[in-house]
Amino acid sequence: MSLAITTLIMVMLPTTTVLSSYVASQVATTTAATTLSLEREAKALLESGWWSSYSNHTLQRCNWTGISCNDAGSVIGILPSSHVIKVGDKFKNMDFSCFPNLVFLSLSGHELNGATEDFMFNISHLSTITHLDLSFNILHGPLSPRISNLTQLEFLDFSYNQIHGFIPINIGKLKNLVTLLLCHNKLFGSIPSTLGKLINLETLDLSFNLLNGPISSTLGELINLKTLDLFNNFLNGSIPFTLGELTNLETLDLSNNFLSGPIPSPLGELTNLEILDLSNNFLNDSIPSTLFQLSNLVSMDVSNNYLIGPIPSSLGFLHKLEKLLLGFNRINGSIPSKIGDLKTLRVLFLQSNLLEGLVPEEIGDLEALSLLDLSQNELSGPIPPQIGNCFKLEELDLSNNNLEGLIPYQIAELQHLDRVDLRNNNFSGVIPFTFLRFGNYFHASFTCDETNSSVFWEVFGGNKNLTPYFCSPATYSSVRKSYNLQIFLPVSVLVALFLLGCLLFLWRNEVKVNPTSVLQATTNGDLFSIWNYDGRIAYEDIIAATNDFDIRYCIGTGGYGSVYRAQLPSGKVVALKKLHRLEAEEPAFDRSFRNEIKFLTEVRHRNIVKLHGYCLHKRCMFLIYEYMERGSLFFILSDDVQAVELDWTKRVNTIKSTAYALSYLHFECTPIIVHRDISSNNILLNSDLEAFVSDFGTARIIDPDSSNQTRLVGTYGYVAPELAYTMVVTEKCDVYSFGVLALETLVGKHPAEILSLLSAPSSLQTIMLTDVLDPRLSPPTSQLVAQNIVHVATIAFACLQADPKLRPTMKHVSQMFLSCQRSLRSPLRTISLLQLLNCGMHMEGSSQAPQF
Repeated sequence: MSLAITTLIMVMLPTTTVLSSYVASQVATTTAATTLSLEREAKALLESGWWSSYSNHTLQRCNWTGISCNDAGSVIGILPSSHVIKVGDKFKNMDFSCFPNLVFLSLSGHELNGATEDFMFNISHLSTITHLDLSFNILHGPLSPRISNLTQLEFLDFSYNQIHGFIPINIGKLKNLVTLLLCHNKLFGSIPSTLGKLINLETLDLSFNLLNGPISSTLGELINLKTLDLFNNFLNGSIPFTLGELTNLETLDLSNNFLSGPIPSPLGELTNLEILDLSNNFLNDSIPSTLFQLSNLVSMDVSNNYLIGPIPSSLGFLHKLEKLLLGFNRINGSIPSKIGDLKTLRVLFLQSNLLEGLVPEEIGDLEALSLLDLSQNELSGPIPPQIGNCFKLEELDLSNNNLEGLIPYQIAELQHLDRVDLRNNNFSGVIPFTFLRFGNYFHASFTCDETNSSVFWEVFGGNKNLTPYFCSPATYSSVRKSYNLQIFLPVSVLVALFLLGCLLFLWRNEVKVNPTSVLQATTNGDLFSIWNYDGRIAYEDIIAATNDFDIRYCIGTGGYGSVYRAQLPSGKVVALKKLHRLEAEEPAFDRSFRNEIKFLTEVRHRNIVKLHGYCLHKRCMFLIYEYMERGSLFFILSDDVQAVELDWTKRVNTIKSTAYALSYLHFECTPIIVHRDISSNNILLNSDLEAFVSDFGTARIIDPDSSNQTRLVGTYGYVAPELAYTMVVTEKCDVYSFGVLALETLVGKHPAEILSLLSAPSSLQTIMLTDVLDPRLSPPTSQLVAQNIVHVATIAFACLQADPKLRPTMKHVSQMFLSCQRSLRSPLRTISLLQLLNCGMHMEGSSQAPQF
């Protein structure tokens, strides 16, 4: 037995030796193969020309900028920085066959300008790649069918290129795809039905293309879909009922197409839906009541269609709704009283329909409401006084209805209201005295018959029974009773008393104002007009409040005068801008001073500083403003303590307020007014840190029939670059200055360094947004705050484009701020300034900022 075992061992020894030798040789071969493979990867990277500066460091390729490796040292990710690496049309130089383990490839914003077919030929064999991002380039030609070879893809982004042609049918082979972004291209043809095979898809964005034909019903098979964006195409036909099967859908945007037919009632089964936009189509029939039971809905926009029927009373279930836009349809019936249940509603647009009946008093329950438009309907009855409970209301349009009765004084007591239109109704009685407090709409001269006033007609015109007089709240109450009893004698008496009051007012002017000053003002043809809500501010009160403009009351010095703080006998605090006597003798300063009066007495907006009065006289020239307790934005940003108090939300609101004011100047003033000196010094903040545009000394009216050439004015660092060589002022000059201001507010200081890099945008690739945000504030932890910051930054870069024609208008900017913002797809820390710049360049025509 022992001999047998010994013999067996002796027989096995050679075999074991051979096996060991074989294994050793295989390991050596594998090691050699691996080493060779890694060397090929390094060689391919160098030969591409993208990493030429690393030629002496091939062994450290995993540490190269934009290169990621696995544990074995093989390249699995290529994300080059355009700050270090310029790709351009050199992508053909890269031999992608050398990267068998490549998983992640992102060349977004690298100015790739070749044909997509050539590029796909190079990468179509990458069987392991899961993430491919070629967005924000200049790729052209059709989307290559070779894309279907990348069967492991989970993320595919070709957005913001110049790709045309059809969407390949075989794209349906990418079964693992989760995100597909083809927006902002020139794709045409129909949406292929094979997209319905992408069962793992969560985001599909085909917006801003030239797609036509019907929406494929197979999209209803994408059961995991959360976002479906098909807006701004040429799609026609009806909306497929199968979309009602997308129960995970959160955003559905089919706006700006040529869709027709009814809104499918199965859409009411999308219980996770937050944003629904079907606006600007040709949809007809009634709105399904099931849509008004989507309890997670935040925004519903079905405006500009041909919808009919009543508004379902079930809308009271929309407890999270912030925007309801049903305007420009043929909706009839009355406004449901359940509207008052929408406690979070901020925007309600029902204009240009066939609505009738009363304005429900339950609208007064909408405490979050900021925009209300019920114009161009057939509404009747009085305006409910409960509307005065909408404390955040900024715009109110009830024009072109059949409303009647007295105008409630509560409307003008709404502190945030800056725009109101009550024209073309059947109102009667007198105008409540409280309207004198309504922004800059009315000043002291508007206390008597104003039938010829353009201001009167802009707000109250077309109400033939409305008396153009103001009366006090107490008088208003008496008039209401008299009106209800149809007793006109007391009204006549009140009017007579009011006229007597006007005479007494004028007599007090004669007595109280310094006779010498008045005489000189009349003799020299100068102007003297000072007022407040109660009637007037006496000249001597101003002199006494400042001790004849003593230096102790001076709080700042402006471009052509000093600013004083004055507390009047009534307790009211005002700011006085006084032109120095020597400067008053200079024609240029005098022109600027009068220019500021001219504009501020004509404009009226809640975010434009209020002018309470002025005195133009050789001995004394000053303006009286609403006092802004917190001073200028520049002052706040320069102070570390106050800068922290101006948190991210307040900064975003400051930027928005400035945008709304500029939009008003550019689009609602006739003729257009260009400010020409938007800077942080000219944005003032009150005690609540609300922003107001000030200093109209350099403002200018734009005449469409003239060249509008001008001398260079404005604050250095904010002036639009084209003014240096064209000297032609346009509203786009203000847009550029606004862009600088917006960035400054986020950064906490003037963004001179960022502005200097705009001429070499690739340098912005490695600069993250979080790197430049004001370090005195903690990074935003709220998703909403983060997306607001990204939203503002994107708009700012859009406003800073060198070509003024490419900058958005301030009206467009305002619309962007009012639009629903979508959640960030990427963490805030991963968003670069180059991405923001590229997104800003593609904003034109869109009501929403691009999504990150």
